Amino acid sequence: MVRSLVQWTKTLSFPARISPNKSSKESVLSNPGSPTITPTPSNTSLSPPYNKNEINNMKNNSMNEVNQIYPDPESEKAIMSSVVYCIHHKEGCKWSDELRKLKAHLNSCKHDAIPCTGKCGAQIPRVIMEEHLKTTCPQRRARCQFCNKEFSGHVFENHVGNCGYEPLYCENKCGVKVPRRHLSQHKVSECSKRLLPCRFCSKEFVADTLSAHHLKCGRVPVACPNRCDINVLAKEDLETHLKEECTVSVLSCTYKDAGCRFKGPRYLMEKHLEENSQQHLALVCTVVTKQQHQIASLKSALSRLSLNYSGTLIWKISDFSDKMNEAKNKEGMELVSPPFYTSQYGYKLQASLFPNGNGAGEDSHISVYIKILPGEYDALLRWPFAHSVSFTLFDQSSCPEKACNIVESFIPDPTWKNFQRPSKEPDSLGFGFPKFVSHEMLKKRHFMKDDTMFIRVKVDPSKIVAV
Repeated sequence: MVRSLVQWTKTLSFPARISPNKSSKESVLSNPGSPTITPTPSNTSLSPPYNKNEINNMKNNSMNEVNQIYPDPESEKAIMSSVVYCIHHKEGCKWSDELRKLKAHLNSCKHDAIPCTGKCGAQIPRVIMEEHLKTTCPQRRARCQFCNKEFSGHVFENHVGNCGYEPLYCENKCGVKVPRRHLSQHKVSECSKRLLPCRFCSKEFVADTLSAHHLKCGRVPVACPNRCDINVLAKEDLETHLKEECTVSVLSCTYKDAGCRFKGPRYLMEKHLEENSQQHLALVCTVVTKQQHQIASLKSALSRLSLNYSGTLIWKISDFSDKMNEAKNKEGMELVSPPFYTSQYGYKLQASLFPNGNGAGEDSHISVYIKILPGEYDALLRWPFAHSVSFTLFDQSSCPEKACNIVESFIPDPTWKNFQRPSKEPDSLGFGFPKFVSHEMLKKRHFMKDDTMFIRVKVDPSKIVAV
């Protein structure tokens, strides 16, 4: 590549050390009046309409300029002997030598730009020329690795990323590589991850799970296992069909739980029920009887669980005013308490109360009594009953310290038949106090509160003796 002197000197860079002819160079380079190097016009640059005199004047002027730049041969020699760096030293060229050798160096410098050998018109440094010809030169020839066709540079750039033979991974992430030209068809008809509608329920599923769905799909058509008149029905309707609709399903009689063992097709069931109604009624009656016995047994067990085995009964009598009015209008009205035991295996007792009195306390007092009931462990107990019994009517005063309870107690007389071992039918009255509390006394203190009274019946635990 040919360059003028001006092009060289514009980019010259001088190293710190210069040539041995130091004095002559310094005289030239340190002269502030020295002009810059400019190209000398040649005769060939002239063209008409210049006349001969004008041409001679221009030649004279040019000679004067040259004489100003190169005052003498020695100065020119000193300048051309100056050690300089390559104009491409910033790009990485490490060449450094005399100025006169720069032109020859640039003809081989790998960082110097030369016209593209592919004739694309670009100026390319020698060092990247090979890469330019392979990758960026518009006039390069490149062969597609997929379709094996050859293209020019700019056509190849458009072809890359659009080649129909380039294998691509399916966008549905099925893991298959497919040529670009077949990708659309693959996603529609071949991809294992494409969405397909179930032909039975019309819901969409991934293609590789559709077979598993068909095994569970409720709308898959199935045949009735009994081979009835209905040939095909949905799988989800099969159970209902067999239970309620299939005419040839073998069914058990409606009274199976009652004991009927008949089994037959649905169309014979109605006839069976009509012909065996009496038998079915007898079976149901037997079941009812058994259930009654079971209910009675459960009630007995429940009552045993709720029994009091502490020997002390707190008896709550609510709505006492209504009960008193009823007792005044109904002679001999008696209230009885829940039964209780003196211990877990002790005597079974029950308290009774006459709101309007009984015997000597009739119409004036409340009468209370204790009865001995037949118990489960009477055969193991000592008779006659000999434990002291006390009755307490609680004063429901708001101040417990000022409460004044009424207490009556007795020790059984062993000669009285009331305290002997009871028969199946307990004593109708028992033993107690006909004049326990007068009606007048009930009104004086807080024995009644919210129309409710509390009576405690207590058997002395020190005398509870079982076997």
